[in-house]
Amino acid sequence: MKVTQEKLPDSQIGLEIEITGETSRSTYDKVVQKLARSSSIPGFRKGKVPRQILIQRIGTQRIKAAALEELIQNSLTEAIEQESIKALGNYELRSKFDDLIQQYQPGQPLTFSAVVDVPPSVELADYHNLQVKAEESVYEPQQVEDFLEQRRAQQADLTPVEDRPAQMGDVAIIDFQGKLTAEGEEGTLIEGGSAENFQVELAQGQLIEGMVEGVVGMNPEETKEVAVTFPEDYPKEDLAGKPAVFSITLKEIKAKDLPDLDDDLAEEISNGEHETLEALRESLAKQFQEKAEIETKENINAAILQALLEQNTLDLPETLIQEEITQVLTKTLMQMQQMGLDVKQIVNSDTIPRMRENARPEARENLSKNLILEEIAKRESLNPDETAIKDKMSEIEQQLSDREIDYDKLRAMVTEDLIAENTFKWLREKSQVELVPQGSLSESPTEPDGDETLENTEA
Repeated sequence: MKVTQEKLPDSQIGLEIEITGETSRSTYDKVVQKLARSSSIPGFRKGKVPRQILIQRIGTQRIKAAALEELIQNSLTEAIEQESIKALGNYELRSKFDDLIQQYQPGQPLTFSAVVDVPPSVELADYHNLQVKAEESVYEPQQVEDFLEQRRAQQADLTPVEDRPAQMGDVAIIDFQGKLTAEGEEGTLIEGGSAENFQVELAQGQLIEGMVEGVVGMNPEETKEVAVTFPEDYPKEDLAGKPAVFSITLKEIKAKDLPDLDDDLAEEISNGEHETLEALRESLAKQFQEKAEIETKENINAAILQALLEQNTLDLPETLIQEEITQVLTKTLMQMQQMGLDVKQIVNSDTIPRMRENARPEARENLSKNLILEEIAKRESLNPDETAIKDKMSEIEQQLSDREIDYDKLRAMVTEDLIAENTFKWLREKSQVELVPQGSLSESPTEPDGDETLENTEA
């Protein structure tokens, strides 16, 4: 079999394959024999249909098409093995199948063209002396006090209030129903946009912006219409950026009766690990300092990765892009579920193609970053040793002791993480990093969230 290769864009290899006349004949004969054994034709026993009768009843074109499918599949498999090609996914036929049927004459040579995806070759620019800027996350003692106040608020008793309107800091029990008010959609009820006896703390960031502010000042049993606008980045695309009106009924107000910030509270919110408030403060300060150091390191990693991405352009095969798109969407849908959204209302045959196309840029970027890191790790011999892999796997196994574990996937995940960890450490040591104040490089800086889970302090 003669095979001619052609390097194509997007990490593809074009193959022109010439099938010998002997192979084209033998494959055709095998297909005819197979059909003879399986076909039922009146007047003949199964498997005893004369060849000519079979061809007349089934049709030459159908038999040639079946033989061609087998010829193409077998020839491609043999060609890939013969040429030592590391093919990804399935092949794509470049020749028109109908034209091949017309050209195909059993016993005569036949040539067809196909393309296959192959792993991308990564040609890197110089990465030994990168110059980057990264935001420095700095520990502030106020973070400890904010954290304690949040935990204190969680331990508060709720006392019914009847002699005043609702105010910020209260907990409200409300019924609400939302309607879209955009042009052409006035009066349209929002699917999933209503609830009864819904408990919400009247604080910034709760519900859609404007709803909490609308409840403030209301009295129990009062009903009020509050105009809001859904955020532009709202997960449900059919609501993002649209104006709406929510009819809200305040059913009950509860005020928080905060416990004293003392040793007893410290012991309670630390699950008995710290007997005094001072000991808890010291532990929290240490954890916030470590958290700031980790965030700074992650900011440096992100800056280095962005610099690598800007100076290296990779040819990515569609097979890998589609696999990464699936990963991106899976992660997105899991996040939506954690937010309480019903993904079944979002995902359907109409939205999936659009969602996959929207996820494409992120998938390409993720792939490029991973391939660049892998190539640097390979060149600098930064792959983890077997001991490090086993130790990390053992650590994760203990955390997942109550679940079934796919050890092949676990090993692949651990290896990938350790490669990235080793490579980032090496790059940080080789790069010139300028640390700048937090928020100076981003348009919308965000402070570290004191309510994030800290080790050994979660109530």
